[in-house]
Amino acid sequence: MPIPIVIVDAFTDTPFSGNPAAVCVLDAEPDRTWMQQVAREMNLSETAFVIRRKEHWALRWFTPTVEVDLCGHATLATAHVLWDTDRAPPDLALTFRTKSGALHAKREASRIWLDFPALPATWADAPPMLADALGARPTAVAKYVFDYLVELESEAAVRDLTPDLAMLAQVPGRGVVVTAVATTPGFDFVSRFFAPQVGVPEDPVTGSAHCALAPYWAERLGKTRMLAYQASARGGLVEVEVAGDRVMLGGKAVTVVEGILRA
Repeated sequence: MPIPIVIVDAFTDTPFSGNPAAVCVLDAEPDRTWMQQVAREMNLSETAFVIRRKEHWALRWFTPTVEVDLCGHATLATAHVLWDTDRAPPDLALTFRTKSGALHAKREASRIWLDFPALPATWADAPPMLADALGARPTAVAKYVFDYLVELESEAAVRDLTPDLAMLAQVPGRGVVVTAVATTPGFDFVSRFFAPQVGVPEDPVTGSAHCALAPYWAERLGKTRMLAYQASARGGLVEVEVAGDRVMLGGKAVTVVEGILRA
């Protein structure tokens, strides 16, 4: 039977910016191989597959090459689709069961807030090829469960970065988050995210990375609520709030494509 699929730009209210994710709403658990094939066909950084259960929604995420354990922008896109298509009441908070446990979403006016686990990073030695792959010398290197987190000397250094993606793909883990304190008025920190290891050369806006960036900068800046900018070519805004072992991620979303899968 035809299956609805929606493309949503997440962490933005402007079409063709933020991070696009495909959301596929299913009635039954599909074959994993089929989900990977759909994600490869969509060729976006993430495709989300969501199924209604009694008290929650089952949610999985795939890049064009692998299934991942946590994705922020595709979760935000999924919540947007469920509310926007009246599959869930607009005033109802959503619970998603995922490989990273229970994740929650609520809507406040035009903004969606995601309740995600904090992913604190610890100081780490840089892999031998990291600086050469980035083409920049880190001022600090840390690591959390998924990625390396690399601080550079300035916002300009983050924005101007042109890494060697083939070399960067040799860095172990899911990817590399590059960050610096913001000098642009209104922002607290900026970042970019590269994950050629999982088929995503540069991710436009990465919610899961902010689960590590938020506690990292909360400690450095002495504040728990911050506004972050991911300085990819598309760009995106992420509001973050650190609350103990959880991080709240706030952002907007806009639907750009609605279609039907026939395969």
